[in-house]
Amino acid sequence: MLEPENAPSAIARVQTLRSDGSGTRRENIVVEEPLEIRIARGSIESSLAVTMRTPGSDLELAAGFLWGEGIVRSPEQLIGVKVCGDRALTPRQRANVVIASLAPEAAEIARHLERRFTISSACGVCGSTSLTDLHERGLAKVMLSPHSPSELAQMTSLLEGRQKIFATTGGLHAAALVDPDGTLQLLREDVGRHNAVDKVIGAALFDGKLPLAGWTLVVSGRIGYEIAQKAVAAGISALVGVSAPTSLSVELAREFGLTLLAFARAGVANQYSPFDTAFSEAQERDGVG
Repeated sequence: MLEPENAPSAIARVQTLRSDGSGTRRENIVVEEPLEIRIARGSIESSLAVTMRTPGSDLELAAGFLWGEGIVRSPEQLIGVKVCGDRALTPRQRANVVIASLAPEAAEIARHLERRFTISSACGVCGSTSLTDLHERGLAKVMLSPHSPSELAQMTSLLEGRQKIFATTGGLHAAALVDPDGTLQLLREDVGRHNAVDKVIGAALFDGKLPLAGWTLVVSGRIGYEIAQKAVAAGISALVGVSAPTSLSVELAREFGLTLLAFARAGVANQYSPFDTAFSEAQERDGVG
């Protein structure tokens, strides 16, 4: 298999099996490589996490991860992010290590990060373990989304035709940021859905756009707790996903005022937050729904 260094896709020779016979062909497949995120405080450098990701936008991924974990809480606390320059490593190894330089006032790691060891791209980053952790970090309720539920339900269509690597490999998640005017501003792809979110939030951090009040995060897959956590940490007002939410993501969204829509396809979606409790209770009392 040909694996271009630091490339998002590779060529593999595959054997196709059919009832009328088999054959071989060349096929694009998504590249999955480990990325080690290191942090440097002055002359002290330490390894923070290793995640399996699709190469590309690695500096954004690291920045978005640090913001989502609350290690960086203002743009000034992130002095810079760079690819490792250690000549003792091979070029491929160097490309898989990024180093984030932090200001002295950046938050210390107050809890054990489960992501200190290599995890699969399907698992994502183990984030704050409870809503209490998020409140202790000082996260506040997000601004109400300027878009109606029907407008938000249409936003997954913005992903169509823009997932370039997915179009050739069929093996990637996407995350997109839509501004308050409803215009798609950023889209990133990755084998891990959490990584794709980190990439767009990291890009917004580099562009000086955080917090993203009034913005919408659109994701191509399932909405877990951690994706909702990243949205709230970035100040995003609405989160829209193609697939299902989890119970904790719904709880988090309601706690922090995040508008949450899931199963959003062709302009149809289920809204989980905000939720009109009084209306729901009236329906149950009347035997409706």
